[in-house]
Amino acid sequence: MQPYTQPRNHAASRAENHALSVTELNRQVKSLLESSFLTIHVEGELSNVVKASSGHWYFTLKDRDAQVRCAMFRNRNQYLKYQAKNGDKVVVRAKVSLYTGRGDYQLICDYMEESGVGSLQQAYEELKLKLQQQGLFDQAFKKPIPSHPRHLGIITSPTGAAVHDILTVLKRRFPSLPVTLYPTAVQGADAAGQIADAIRRANEDARCDVLIVGRGGGSLEDLWPFNEAVVAHSIFHSEIPIISAVGHEVDVSIADFVADMRAATPSAAAELISPDQQQILLHLQQIQQRLIRAWQRNHQQRLQKLQWTRARLRHPGDKLREQAQKLDDLELRMQRAVRLNIERQKQQFSQLQQRYLRCSPLPRIAAGQQRKHDLEHRLFNLMRTQLKQNSLKLSGLAATLNSVSPLATLDRGYAIVQDEQGKVIQDINQITPQSNVETRLSNGRFLSRVTQIIKE
Repeated sequence: MQPYTQPRNHAASRAENHALSVTELNRQVKSLLESSFLTIHVEGELSNVVKASSGHWYFTLKDRDAQVRCAMFRNRNQYLKYQAKNGDKVVVRAKVSLYTGRGDYQLICDYMEESGVGSLQQAYEELKLKLQQQGLFDQAFKKPIPSHPRHLGIITSPTGAAVHDILTVLKRRFPSLPVTLYPTAVQGADAAGQIADAIRRANEDARCDVLIVGRGGGSLEDLWPFNEAVVAHSIFHSEIPIISAVGHEVDVSIADFVADMRAATPSAAAELISPDQQQILLHLQQIQQRLIRAWQRNHQQRLQKLQWTRARLRHPGDKLREQAQKLDDLELRMQRAVRLNIERQKQQFSQLQQRYLRCSPLPRIAAGQQRKHDLEHRLFNLMRTQLKQNSLKLSGLAATLNSVSPLATLDRGYAIVQDEQGKVIQDINQITPQSNVETRLSNGRFLSRVTQIIKE
């Protein structure tokens, strides 16, 4: 690496001030790292394991306070008996290097062996065993999932891919199914508490008859809120049946064991609980076609029977005509009955369609908005009435206060006499001759001197 030196003067040549390109810098750093470290052994926990289609493995090796990117190429990992998994604690033999394309320092591994189970994986296994012993996984406590749900509740992140996948499936299969989203964090330290609170709120609302709890895929750390005891107990004590749809098909969480049903993905959960609208329509069409075929067979049989009767009963003519007329009547009655049956089936189909349309939340929203408007109007009238009553009460209190005020007494012709210290004179013995007094009237006051005292 070329060290940077301060130019000796402004006339220095461009060659002496040559700046490294980013590529040259990364190449020199890579060379320095690879020459400074020999083969080393590093122990840590596997995370973010990616097995590329090329056969190469890319993963992160971490401990409590730090992490490092790693790569293990196909020509090395194909000889391993061990298959890398998130959460496993391993020891790798590697060389320190640098990926020049990003400037990231990394380990190039040529061997890996399992050292033990990672802390998260160990906590997962311990909690799984504890909850299993408590009976939270028992099939006896599993609630049945409704085959035709009336209202679906979704507990997941409002911005994640899971809710989009679920709604996409429902739009395709059964768009008239009402859905309520209970938004919550699905990743991070506070996510487990929020998920448990969302399950509690859904049970308090009591509007849904089935819940989907889940999120999209991620690492073991990302999915960890669904491995918390508080979430497991909330699912177990929920009165509403719960389908757990956490991560991808290979991801299995504690929530999957406690839930009433486990779905491999959020999309699979939507497929499980939503009846296929096209299949329902197809089933109705098949019923209609079977009715038509049955009518046609019945009609054909009666025609054949009529022909056989005509062939046998050629005499007497009157009876034959009577029987023919009776057969015609039966044929007409049969046709009317078939038409009525078909109309009845069509009416039932129309009623089903109307019931699906009535499941829309728009009328409920409109009714809620009207109720909100009525409550606001009642609150305004109540505030106006209360303000008027308080104003009248204040006027009455002011009048009462004025009636007992000493100033009102002065207005009626009375006076207040005080001595030189400002004390009110209430007894003749409080003054002496030649003392000064102050007399207060309603519109002023005056000073006087006592010249004579007359006792009565």
